[in-house]
Amino acid sequence: MRIADMDWQMVEDWTRHDDRAVLPIGSTEQHAGLSLATDSILAERMSVEAAEPLSIPVFPVLPYGTTASYAAFPGSVTLRVETLCAVLRDVLDSLKRSGFRRILIVNGHGGNMAMWSLTQEWMMDNPDCRVRCHEWWMAPLTRALAAATGPNPTHANWSENFPWTRLPTTPADGDKDMVDVAKLNALPPFEVRGVLNDGSYGGQLRRADSEMQAIWDQAVSETRALLEDW
Repeated sequence: MRIADMDWQMVEDWTRHDDRAVLPIGSTEQHAGLSLATDSILAERMSVEAAEPLSIPVFPVLPYGTTASYAAFPGSVTLRVETLCAVLRDVLDSLKRSGFRRILIVNGHGGNMAMWSLTQEWMMDNPDCRVRCHEWWMAPLTRALAAATGPNPTHANWSENFPWTRLPTTPADGDKDMVDVAKLNALPPFEVRGVLNDGSYGGQLRRADSEMQAIWDQAVSETRALLEDW
């Protein structure tokens, strides 16, 4: 259940019998012809669909992450690493005060790597709590299905092209040579834009919606399993 559909008394009632909650985090950054909010859209939708049958509260997505490499693309918003960690720490502290002790962070942005270290530090200071960080697209069965579905699943190509991340202006099809990601990661932001051009890392732009739905359903199942296992 979305927190947006609850009041504080409903939360208090929930935590009397269950201490699980879901916190999606994403990013606002360029995704070539896809929505700038792609990572946030996917993280929140994944969280809601995974948690809904279990009635576990899902908090609003944190829409900003660390994405300095895309700073030269208009519309991209980046937090400094220390800012992301400070925000996450404050949110986790608040969830604990509300009675939540088991928190699943569903991450939609690969650049939010600092969350792994932050959550370990937070659990060191809060040994009665448990936090799991889950990058939904990296779940084993989901990753295997994506690899079997199409080549080179990566940033802003077919692997993020869902009906709910497309825009009316998103190209219907296309293909692009893959960039050298290792070299790209060694460049400052304004050189990154020159290398990427449209923003995609390359590969096919789109796969069949039925294929994408199958990948999505697998990811929802693996995300829900983490909540059920608790």
